[in-house]
Amino acid sequence: MNEPLYTLEQRQQAFTKLREVKTEFASRGWFPATSGNLSVRVGEYSPEQFTFAITASGKDKSQHTPEDFLLVDHRGQPIEPTRLKPSAETLIHCEIYRLTGCGAVFHVHTVFNNIVSELYAERGSVPIERVELIKAFNIWQEDAQIEVPVLPNYADIPKIAELVEGRIDRAIPGIILRNHGIYAWGANVFEAKRHLEAFEFLFEYVYRWKALHL
Repeated sequence: MNEPLYTLEQRQQAFTKLREVKTEFASRGWFPATSGNLSVRVGEYSPEQFTFAITASGKDKSQHTPEDFLLVDHRGQPIEPTRLKPSAETLIHCEIYRLTGCGAVFHVHTVFNNIVSELYAERGSVPIERVELIKAFNIWQEDAQIEVPVLPNYADIPKIAELVEGRIDRAIPGIILRNHGIYAWGANVFEAKRHLEAFEFLFEYVYRWKALHL
């Protein structure tokens, strides 16, 4: 039997952090109709082997229960006996962890990230330029410009996961699924949360700016 890649304390800490973030994002209305998912990496990491805690599928994220989270491996499979199912989109989290080595991945559905993903779907990315909050991504150039990748939203999740590697921009800690939602990540929970908040501000800015100029 392989030695576990994490300690009990690390497991408990990951669940605690997920609960705190879930509470805050639920208060903002970022999990309509049980949508969205959150994950935090636990313990040792290599691109070929890692563990993360993720929200269970189909749960009301405005409520707290002992069945809110579970641990999965680098393939997205539960590593402890459980009746819980990981989020349907766990494979996308797997790819983000494998490719970036990040510490947390947060995915939410909002009106603004859905609208801008549709507006720029044919372009393949959402252009954002000369907005101060781009600095949240440690991009400090004056009049900075970024492009946030937009991926198609297939019903077949493995098909989406296969596209992630070819679309991730190492400088931009996020990708959007068309008419679905944003995945944002960071080295830890604090950084992933900062990145997600910045994306949501920027998407609302892009939408409102475009609406003003129609």
